[in-house]
Amino acid sequence: MVFGVVTAALAADNAFVGHWALTIPGGGAGWLGVEEKEGALKGSLLWGGGSVVPVNAVKVDGDKLIVTRLHESRTKDATGKTIRKVTTETITGTLAGDTLSLTTQRTREDGTAEGKPASFKGKRIPPVPPAPDLGKVRFGEPIRLFNGQDLTGWKVMGNEPSGWKAQDGILVNDAPQEPGKHKSYANIRTEREFEDFNLTLEFRVPKDGNSGVYLRGIYEVQVADSYGRKPDSHGVGGLYSRITPTENPAKAPGEWQQFDITLVDRHLTVILNGKKIIDNQPVLGCTGGALWSDQFRPGPLYLQGDHTSVNYRNLVLRPVVK
Repeated sequence: MVFGVVTAALAADNAFVGHWALTIPGGGAGWLGVEEKEGALKGSLLWGGGSVVPVNAVKVDGDKLIVTRLHESRTKDATGKTIRKVTTETITGTLAGDTLSLTTQRTREDGTAEGKPASFKGKRIPPVPPAPDLGKVRFGEPIRLFNGQDLTGWKVMGNEPSGWKAQDGILVNDAPQEPGKHKSYANIRTEREFEDFNLTLEFRVPKDGNSGVYLRGIYEVQVADSYGRKPDSHGVGGLYSRITPTENPAKAPGEWQQFDITLVDRHLTVILNGKKIIDNQPVLGCTGGALWSDQFRPGPLYLQGDHTSVNYRNLVLRPVVK
């Protein structure tokens, strides 16, 4: 990736440096990070789903922030020849207090506009506070989120078909797939919403299974078949695309595994199968698939069901008592 460069003096005084919670066109959640290092501005972006990724360039022009990223696609013509297409997306923002007013516009390689510009907003995220002393945090009475008998306290999200049901004390997502074609299924969320908490649960994934546990509806702790693989932020126990676990104590697919997850003051601790793999680490922003980008809003626990079948049981939450 190539990053735009500004003078060290400009970057040092740059009001755009920081982290921004975005509400992208269409109402989805996004995130923008702008940092200065040795006179260079660098940027990273989350746009709805997927991962936090570097942008191609960041610069300041007068009172405007200009972020550039390239989009490449490849198709085949009638003769089978591969056609490469690159469009340039330019995101332009102006700042008023802690609010960014932004527009995004794509242009083709010949310089012509692709579609119309779209407007959206960003809100500055305050710096993450120091790591809390978890030994001094008080947790309330345990709340059993799943009664083992039915889906009381849960609701299906979106319009995709639901594979969720209660069966033999297990919260089951039955999401059969056809060879060569992915079929989407619904996610599910608690009706109740929470602030900070400790959460324990068990999960079971099939071979190549993929799900996720969304804390407050915005932070995905990955659930996946990662048996025998190197630790990865996209692997089991990682905060998706943001925090890589220190080790991978995953069990084989088909075996029950245990999470003990604590979220306090925008810091995350994850214990997988008795091993602490994320230790009170700062969370800089939402992850792909978040319901919104506001990190200070209470939210539900939501479970990802749109990828593959997965099982959960013994979901117990203890809220922080302030």
